Amino acid sequence: MAQEEGQNGAAEKTVVEVSFKSVKPQLFVEAPKATDAIQFYKAAFGAVETCRSTQPKRKADQELPHIVSAVLQLAGSTFIVADLSDDSCSYVSLLPSLLTFMLLKSASVLSDLTVWTKGGGAGFAMCLETEDLKAAVAKAVAAGAVSESEIVEVEGASCCAERVTKVKDPYGFVWQFCSPSNKCGANVEA
Repeated sequence: MAQEEGQNGAAEKTVVEVSFKSVKPQLFVEAPKATDAIQFYKAAFGAVETCRSTQPKRKADQELPHIVSAVLQLAGSTFIVADLSDDSCSYVSLLPSLLTFMLLKSASVLSDLTVWTKGGGAGFAMCLETEDLKAAVAKAVAAGAVSESEIVEVEGASCCAERVTKVKDPYGFVWQFCSPSNKCGANVEA
């Protein structure tokens, strides 16, 4: 917030309006696996890479350049994939607790995202909407993902989906596939 000087030298706070153009989730993958992750997202989900920023090899034992960020387009949305390194650890510590946990290679102990949401932790999943859930799961599994659940009907009114399932990619991220929902009404509260 900007501050302006008021009467008697006291500072008055002025609220500055801020608008955002988009939300771009960034997935950090253990270095040097970002290149493999990008190929997985292309093969499994049909993502299209639009931009890549790399850093040359930092150590003699690294054959691949470090991926600082790779921008991928998927279903009209953008997400970013990057190699996790010692340099990015301070930035990663700002992420919600579940993402930080996942990024530090401990995601293999997660068997179900509901363990975290019921236990009071944060939860995060990338949700892809499709009419053909079975084909989406089959394509992701063929590319290296693991199916995490059967296709289930969502109980009650849901703006998210009528049917859902999920897969975990080889890098520990959960991707939820959902069918389009027509149940979201006008009962939106601010």
